Amino acid sequence: MTEPGPPPPAVVRGPLPATAERLDGLVRDAARRHPDRVAVRGVSGAVTFGELDRLVSRCARALTRLAGGPGAVIGLTAALDPACAVAYYGIARGGCTVALVNPLLGDDELTRALRVAGPRVLVAPERVAGRLRDLTGRLDGPPAVVTLHQGLSGLMAREEDAAEQVAPPAERACVQFTSGTTGEPKAIVLSHRNLCVNAAQTAQAHGLDTTSVTLNHLPNYHPMHLNSAMCAGAEQVLCTSPDSADAIALANRHRATHYYSLPVRLARLAADPGLGGLALDTVRAVYSGGSALPVAAAEKLSGHFGIPVVQGYGLAETSPLVHCDLPQRSRPGSVGVVVAQTECRVVDVTTRAELRAGEVGEVLVRGPQLMTGYLDGPGPVDADGWFATGDVGRVDEEGYLFLVDRLKDVFKHGNWLVSPTEIERVLLTHPQVADAVVVDGPDEFAGSVAHAYVVVRGDASCASVRDHVNERVAPFQRLRTVTAVAEIPRTATGKIRRREIRDGLLGRPDPRNPSILSTREETAP
Repeated sequence: MTEPGPPPPAVVRGPLPATAERLDGLVRDAARRHPDRVAVRGVSGAVTFGELDRLVSRCARALTRLAGGPGAVIGLTAALDPACAVAYYGIARGGCTVALVNPLLGDDELTRALRVAGPRVLVAPERVAGRLRDLTGRLDGPPAVVTLHQGLSGLMAREEDAAEQVAPPAERACVQFTSGTTGEPKAIVLSHRNLCVNAAQTAQAHGLDTTSVTLNHLPNYHPMHLNSAMCAGAEQVLCTSPDSADAIALANRHRATHYYSLPVRLARLAADPGLGGLALDTVRAVYSGGSALPVAAAEKLSGHFGIPVVQGYGLAETSPLVHCDLPQRSRPGSVGVVVAQTECRVVDVTTRAELRAGEVGEVLVRGPQLMTGYLDGPGPVDADGWFATGDVGRVDEEGYLFLVDRLKDVFKHGNWLVSPTEIERVLLTHPQVADAVVVDGPDEFAGSVAHAYVVVRGDASCASVRDHVNERVAPFQRLRTVTAVAEIPRTATGKIRRREIRDGLLGRPDPRNPSILSTREETAP
C-alpha cells in the first residue's frame, strides 16, 4: 500500500465571496451593483446589466407561459449571441430547466438527446431552427421551436414590463450532455448551486472583476464563460468569426483583459505564418480549455504575445471547472491547481489505492460544483463524494495536475499501460505532421498495439513518420502502422472522436464519414 497522496497545493485559493443562490440571481445581483455597465456585446449590439435583467424577466414570463408553466424543460441552442444569455437566464427565472442542445451533433444523436431531455419548447438561432423542426417530428409530443431573435422577440413583446415575478426554481437548473467522444453522450443534471458556486470559483481562478473585459472566441456560448463573467460583473465581447486575427482585432478594439479560445484554434494560430503581424494590446492572459493544447503551441504564443497562455480542466459533470493553471506561476503542460473548495486525488486504476505525488492513475475530484447525477442514475460518485473523472494523470509536489489521457483511451501492451496522447505528442514533433491521433488495435500476443493516423504536409512518407516516433518512444509505445488521412475527426471543441477512428480500424467504418480511413498505409515489419 502506498502512502496517501500529494500534499496540499503550494498556492491555496482564498475564500469564495457570497454568490447568488439561483442561476438568474447572477444577473439580478449584477444589475443591482452596476446597471449601466455593458454586460454582453455581440454582432447584434450591446446590452447593459440593467437592460439584461429586464429582458430576462420578460423572457421568463413568455417562455414559461409557452411551456405550460414552471417546472418544464426548455431546450436552448447556445449560440454566441446576447439573445442567448437572455434566454438562458430567462428559463431559470421562469422556474424551468434549461437543456443545452448542441446543433453540431448528427441527426440520430440530436434526436436521442431531445428524447432524453424532453423539452416542451426549443429556442434556437434561425440558421438551425428549420433542422430542429424536422427532427422534432420524430418525437412524441414534439416541442414548439422558437427562433432566437424574431420568434423570441415576438413572444417577449406581448409581455408587459410589470413588477418582476420570479417563479420558484426548478429542482434541476440545467440538463447538459457530455461530448460523447468515447461513448454515448450522458445527460447530466446540474443544480442552481452547482452553477452559481462554479461561477464564483471560475471568476476567482481567472481573476475576473468589474474592470475585466472578456473576449470569447468560441463556436458556442459556453455557460462557464457566461456565468463567471456575470458573477464578477465583467463585460463580455463575443467573436463569432472563426478567424483568430478577427478575434485579436476585436480584443484590441474593446480593450479585453481575458482571451478565451479553443486548443484547436490556438494551435492553428501558433502555426499561422501571419502570427508575426499580430499583437494583443491589453489582454493579460490567454485561456484554453476543452481539450489539451500542445505545449509547443502554448509556448510559442506566450513568447510572441508576451503574456501567459494557460489551460484549465473541467468536465460537464463538474459545472465544469475544477482546475486552472496560475498565470503568475504557470507550469507548461499542466492544467493547474484546484479551484476554491475543491479537492483532487489520484488513485491506482486497478486497486483504487491513493497514489503519491508524481505517480500516474485515475483523477478523482470532490467539491460543491459536482453534478447531482445523470438523468438515469447518480453517476460514478463514491460514498465519500469523490467523482471518478475517467481521466488519467499525475499531481506534482505542489498540487499541479498533469493529464495523461482518458481512461477509456489508454490500453495495455503486455503489462505496460500505454497512453495514446503521449505518442501523439511525439508524432507532432515531426516537422511534416500537422495533426495526429493514436488508437489501439488488437494483437494476438501483446493484447493491443498502437496505430496512428496522421495529416501530413508535403511528401512525408508514413514509414518516415513511423520511424521518427519509434526511435523516440519506449518499445511498448511503438507504432504498428501509420496511415495518412485528409483530416482527423473532431468535435466543435477540438476533441478527437476516437470512437469513430477505432471503429474504422476494427473494420466498422462510421457511415457518416466512410472515407476517414481510405488512405495510403505502410505497415511496420
